[in-house]
Amino acid sequence: DGKIPKVYADIVDPFVALGRASAVTTTLKLGTGICLVPERNPLLLAKEVATIDMYSKGRFQFGIGAGWLREETDIMGGDFAHRWAQTREAILAMKQLWTTVESEYHGKYYDFPPVYSFPGPAQKPHPPVLLGGMAKNVFKRVVEYGDGWMPIRVTPEDVKKGRAKLDELANAAGRDPRSIQIMVFHQQADRDLLKTLEEAGADSVTVRLETASEEEALNSLEKMAEAVF
Repeated sequence: DGKIPKVYADIVDPFVALGRASAVTTTLKLGTGICLVPERNPLLLAKEVATIDMYSKGRFQFGIGAGWLREETDIMGGDFAHRWAQTREAILAMKQLWTTVESEYHGKYYDFPPVYSFPGPAQKPHPPVLLGGMAKNVFKRVVEYGDGWMPIRVTPEDVKKGRAKLDELANAAGRDPRSIQIMVFHQQADRDLLKTLEEAGADSVTVRLETASEEEALNSLEKMAEAVF
């Protein structure tokens, strides 16, 4: 009907929000869930990620995706039909910016000569790159250029199958499967469910907190803590 769902209308810029969060927390992990990489310039995005990681003293986790809304991707300058190829290039370019002093990258979508990009991230070699989604090629992408898989609203059986596939592909590529994490995203605060997800192979789970007033959010957090801990 052309109306924007409230859940989308409430979304703020993740890096501004995480900058605020990093200033008032000390141990909480911070992350994007998810950042639409084809809609951002990797030179700027690499600096935003590194800055958040520096301010938070290494607490940032970079959850990424490629988007699903063609009109949005087109408006932002992305190549919707090949958005994952564009995402791959962007991540490879950002890894260069994070890990080398004079960074350069030459690809189809991004091409830049040797440049400096400061500050560097606190985590070495860089914050973990977690790929969202359930696309058929997600596991190949994770093994090639990611550090983990971040599926949303999956069952323990999905996680079990995903872990098995990641292990298989990692071994075939000569990569240690233990270097790849699974973070299940956007789950209910249910202790039994979280335990089952862990047993299925999840390394961590993020619990859903809806946008609300400060009082409502604090009450929800208290209930989550009671359910989880």
